[in-house]
Amino acid sequence: MTAPLKHSDSVTVDVALGERTYDIVIGRDVLQSLGARVAALRPGARTAIVTDRNVAKHWLDKAAASLAQAGIAASQVVVEEGEGSKTYAGLEKVSEALIAAKIERNDLVVALGGGVVGDLAGFAAAILRRGVDFVQVPTSLLAQVDSSVGGKTGINSPQGKNLLGAFHQPVLVVADTAVLDTLSPRQFRAGYAEVAKYGVLGDEAFFSWLEANHADIFSGGAAREHAIATSCRAKAAIVARDERETGERALLNLGHTFGHALEAATGFSDRLFHGEGVAVGMVLAAEFSAQLGMIPETAATRVERHLAEVGLPTRLQEIAGFAQEGLADADALMALMAQDKKVKRGRLTFILLEAVGRAVIANDVEPALVREFLKAKLSRKT
Repeated sequence: MTAPLKHSDSVTVDVALGERTYDIVIGRDVLQSLGARVAALRPGARTAIVTDRNVAKHWLDKAAASLAQAGIAASQVVVEEGEGSKTYAGLEKVSEALIAAKIERNDLVVALGGGVVGDLAGFAAAILRRGVDFVQVPTSLLAQVDSSVGGKTGINSPQGKNLLGAFHQPVLVVADTAVLDTLSPRQFRAGYAEVAKYGVLGDEAFFSWLEANHADIFSGGAAREHAIATSCRAKAAIVARDERETGERALLNLGHTFGHALEAATGFSDRLFHGEGVAVGMVLAAEFSAQLGMIPETAATRVERHLAEVGLPTRLQEIAGFAQEGLADADALMALMAQDKKVKRGRLTFILLEAVGRAVIANDVEPALVREFLKAKLSRKT
């Protein structure tokens, strides 16, 4: 691995998509450059900042001030915090507010927030006047390393996660690592699950580096910027090769088939954050891979041990309200997984492991095997 970045450094990662190539700017205090960067991209454009109430308390004024200093007019749309805003009603609220603000096709929507805000604002931008450009300003670790990059936008259906949406790439991502200082420990841990995912699915050396350096990442040391930049490079490379997930990009869903079902079973509530669901899902994917003889048990144990060491849940029984209907029922979880976007003609697709650092797409997985696997995991004691 290369040496970690210094705090004083910022780094730019390109997402290479031809004429739609855009930069991910990563570093401490880069939010103050937002206005200048937007002005350079879209001279004369107006903006609308979409954010949630919690982020607004910390960062809305700073973002608006940066835009104002660059002479950019900015209206504001504030939604409630959490997955409850990533709904039909939330989309209607944001869309109508953008129309009322007279955001035109040559203007910009600025998504200032975590994954929920980015997905919601990005989807609203994708459908507003048949497509308005937008800028991602991710304020959570999860959003900085995952949801702000790659152009997936959307909302949830009561029947499943992210079932309504569009591919709509941002024109810029500004990832200020200083904003992560305001996250709760639980929120930061949830985001870290997506960082670890990049090592597990495609970079064993990075996973080893995380095992040795996670304490510095959590404490806010220079390793934090290095982990974010490495994660963004990994995702950018995959997105550049497979923008619309017709093949390799599906690997980024490691842990998500199980995880999204668990999120739906818990009502997309704070009982289970997205990254927590991914952590449990990654362990389940590793254990299922071991059961199928694809990896040794020691490899699955290694994944579980690292996630548990940083404080993430790794077992179904650790999810709040585990005994409630939908979590302790293998058939109910199977029904939720049947709504997964990777299902093809009713057959399940999983991302499984051939090694720590090498994931594969497993098409047409036998449902009976998954059901029996889940029953066994549900029956084990805490």
